[in-house]
Amino acid sequence: MSEEIIRDQQIGQTASAPDHTGEILEIIRGSFSPKVTKNKLEDYHANDIARAMELLESQERKKLCRVCSADMLAEVFEYIEEDKAGEYLDEMDLTKAAEVISALETDTAANILKEIEKEKRVLIIDIIKPEIRDEIKLIASFDDDEIGSRMTTNCIIIREDITVKQAMNELIRQAEENDNISTIFVVEEDGGFYGAIDLKDLITARSTVPLEELIVTSFPYVYARESIDECIEKLKDYSESFIPVLDDRNKLLGVITAQSIIEVVDDEMGEDYARLAGLTAEEDLKEPLKESMRKRLPWLLVLLGLGILVSGVVGVFERVIAQLTLIMAFQSLILDMAGNVGTQSLAVTIRVLMDENLTLKQKLSLVVKEMKVGFCNGLLLGVISFVLVGGYIMLFKHKAALFSFAVSGCIGVSLVLAMVISSSVGTLIPLFFKKIKIDPAVASGPLITTINDLVAVVTYYGMSWLLLLNVLHLG
Repeated sequence: MSEEIIRDQQIGQTASAPDHTGEILEIIRGSFSPKVTKNKLEDYHANDIARAMELLESQERKKLCRVCSADMLAEVFEYIEEDKAGEYLDEMDLTKAAEVISALETDTAANILKEIEKEKRVLIIDIIKPEIRDEIKLIASFDDDEIGSRMTTNCIIIREDITVKQAMNELIRQAEENDNISTIFVVEEDGGFYGAIDLKDLITARSTVPLEELIVTSFPYVYARESIDECIEKLKDYSESFIPVLDDRNKLLGVITAQSIIEVVDDEMGEDYARLAGLTAEEDLKEPLKESMRKRLPWLLVLLGLGILVSGVVGVFERVIAQLTLIMAFQSLILDMAGNVGTQSLAVTIRVLMDENLTLKQKLSLVVKEMKVGFCNGLLLGVISFVLVGGYIMLFKHKAALFSFAVSGCIGVSLVLAMVISSSVGTLIPLFFKKIKIDPAVASGPLITTINDLVAVVTYYGMSWLLLLNVLHLG
C-alpha cells in the first residue's frame, strides 16, 4: 500500500467524530462494577451522557442512576428536556431523587418537579433541606412567562458594609454551597440590591482598599415579575454571565444565568416562529394528534373565514372576469407578490417591536419606510411586468399590441398599489396588536397573506374594471 493511501486513511480516521454515545451505552450495558462504571463515565461530558440516557431502557437508566452520584446526575439533567427529566426522576427511589433535586439549579429543579406526579412530588419536597425547599417554592411561585421562573438562587451575596477581607471570607464560606462565583452581588442591610463585584477585582484588591471602590453600582438587573417578553432585549444587550433578579421592593432574589438567557431567547424565537406559521404553540415529533390539531385549528378556522371572504369578493367581479377571461391567468402573480411583501414587512416590524422604547414618531417612520420600500419595489416590478406580460400576450396569445399592453399596464399598476397597501398592512397589523397588548407575532404569516390576498383581489379586479372596461372599453 502506498504512503499516500496510508496517509489519506489516517486523515480520514482522525477527521471522523468519536462516537461518545455508543461508548457510553457500552459502558452502562457492560459488566463493570459500579465504581468502575462511574469512573469511566466521569471521562465524558454530561451532555453526551444525557444523549445516551434517552436511548436506554428503563432498567438500564435505573442502573445508571444507582451508579452515578447525585451531583453527576444533576449535571446530566441540566441537558435533558424537563418532561423527560421528570420521567427519569420518577424512576428513582425517593432518597436519590431528593438528592438530585437538591443538587440541581433551583429553576431547573422547580420545573422538573412540575413534571412528577403530585404524590411523589410532595414526598420529595418533604425530604429535601428546608432552605432548598424554600428556594424551589420561591421559583415555583412565578408564572412560566415571568422572568422569576427562570432564575436560580445559586449565587454569592455579601453586604456592602464589610471589608475586603470579610468579603473574601464570606466568598469562601458561600462557595461551599454555590458555585456561581465569577460575580459577587452586593446588598444593603435590608437586602436591597446595591451592585456587583467581579471576582478578579476582589481577589486582587488589597485588604486596606474600601469595598465600596470595587462595587459596580450601575450593574444591570431585572424584576422577577417582569414578563420574559418585556425584558428579553435587556437580557440580550448585556454580556454578563449573571443578571440579578429583584422583587418589587428591590430586594435581591437570585440571578438569571447566561445559559438561562440563551434558553429564554431560544424559547421565545420558537414561539414566535410557531405563531408566524399560524400555530398557537410549538409542536414536537411525539405530540399526540389531538394536541397538534388543537394548536393548528383556531387559526385555520379564522383563515377559512377570510378565504371565503376572498372568494366572495372575486364573485363580485364576475362581469369583469366574463368579459376579460385572460386576466384570471395573472391573478396569482398579484396575489403572490402582495403576500410576499406583506410577510417581509411583518418580519421586519416584529423584529423592530422587540425594542420596548419605540416612540410614536419612530413607529410612524417605520410605516412610511415600509410603504416607500413597497412602492419602489412595486414600481420596478410593475415596469418589468408591463414589458414581459405585454410581450407574452401579444406573441403567444396573438392579441393586438394595444390590448396586450393595456392588460399588462393594468397588471403593473395593480402590482404597485397592491405592494404599497400590503407593506402598510404588514406593518400596521403587528403595531395594532402591540398596542392592544397582544403578542405581535400572533399577526402570523398566514393571516397577513390572506388579508393581502383580499387587498390584491380588490386592487387587481377593481383596476381591471376601471381601466380596461370603463376607460379603454376593451370588454
